Amino acid sequence: MATARQVLGKFGEDQVVRQCACPRCKRPPKTLVRLPANFKCADVICDFCGYLGQIKASVVSDINAPPKSILGAAWEPQKQRMDAGIYFPLFLVLADKGMVSHAIYYLAADLQRPDMFLPRKPLSENARRAGWQGFIYDLSAVGTGLVRLR
Repeated sequence: MATARQVLGKFGEDQVVRQCACPRCKRPPKTLVRLPANFKCADVICDFCGYLGQIKASVVSDINAPPKSILGAAWEPQKQRMDAGIYFPLFLVLADKGMVSHAIYYLAADLQRPDMFLPRKPLSENARRAGWQGFIYDLSAVGTGLVRLR
């Protein structure tokens, strides 16, 4: 049985795949396809041009006002890519409670900076995934770079 977070994540991915054109090749919606679960740092790929993108979804009280921060995923793969100068564009899907309404925002890779990625404290040794460390996207650091698509 999927957790609430997994259901929200799948909802966000489904919305981007169904509604968004590829930002690189501009092909119509449905050329972005979901990558397998647990693919590091990317959730979709364009089956025409190979564009990769990251999708994050969040439930908010107002879909017209992006939050100041959102949870990212694993810090180590993200840090390794940043050290190599690799950033994946971000689709942010904001849904209201019940996921009736939603908005899709986009942040291009070239507008991302290392200071917008804040490492979280590693999980305690008693945690199921002891030592695992996530990160937070600091969206307040991107200013007007986050653009609403839908």
